[in-house]
Amino acid sequence: MVVEIFRTNVQEEADKNHIINGIQTQFPAYKINFDLEDCDKILRVEGDELKPENIVEYVTHLGYVCVPLE
Repeated sequence: MVVEIFRTNVQEEADKNHIINGIQTQFPAYKINFDLEDCDKILRVEGDELKPENIVEYVTHLGYVCVPLE
């Protein structure tokens, strides 16, 4: 199981839900959650064979900032 954490610029609950729904449609096996209370608006994705670049590409395509945290 791989866990990746990303910094985003997502502010609204509706945007968060839209992104989660989209990622789950594209990658149904992934477990996804957001922490909008965190200053980095954390997106956490967990899954087997997770490729962080796919998440970054998808979220960026939706018009949001998404940067992997080290």
